[in-house]
Amino acid sequence: MLFWLGKYVVLGPWLRLVFRPIVEGVEHLPGHGAAIVASNHLSFSDSVFLPLMIKRRIVFLAKAEYFNGRGIKGIASRIFFTGMGAVPIDRSSGSAARSALNAGMHALNQGCLLGIYPEGTRSPDGRLYRGRTGVARLALQSGAPVIPVVMLNTHEVQPIGRKMPRIMRVRIRFGKPLDFSEHASLVGDRRVERGVTDHIMDQLRTLSGQEYVDTYAATVKSALRREGTPT
Repeated sequence: MLFWLGKYVVLGPWLRLVFRPIVEGVEHLPGHGAAIVASNHLSFSDSVFLPLMIKRRIVFLAKAEYFNGRGIKGIASRIFFTGMGAVPIDRSSGSAARSALNAGMHALNQGCLLGIYPEGTRSPDGRLYRGRTGVARLALQSGAPVIPVVMLNTHEVQPIGRKMPRIMRVRIRFGKPLDFSEHASLVGDRRVERGVTDHIMDQLRTLSGQEYVDTYAATVKSALRREGTPT
């Protein structure tokens, strides 16, 4: 209920009017059934624009801290992320990755669109970073197609550290579905899962034109934080 209220009554119409988003290739999204929407991640606003600009609901996995805050801010955060279709994941436990995979598989088994940022975190500098293999594990285990999508300029709309977005056109581009069902029997094979993940990241690189860095974004952000650089 909160999602549809935000999409069609509160946020959606306002975002379309103010930011005039350009969405390309949306015909590649299936009208029904399970699919994985794998996106690059440039800005916090990615998780706002992407789910509100397409017809189907996308289920995103989000850290549990967004849902269990206290006070007015905590309540507002919980309402917002619930309304965006996010599912809380406890990333503080040793089984965080397993919890995320289980939640993702549950969504796919329900026939949902599952939104994933394979990089695992926002890019610190606008470049595309190495993907985590969870996206491959879910694709192989579920048999669902992977739809690559790129946010083309949200790092300019809302740069790191900026709370309010700039008023400019948002651009989103979807690519053709990727089918990895022929490798389904190899789920759990690390080399296969790495190969599938790298193929997805290569499609994102081609669609976005971003420079690719074969390093995890989280590693780079940790180094920047040690230097005192905002991430």
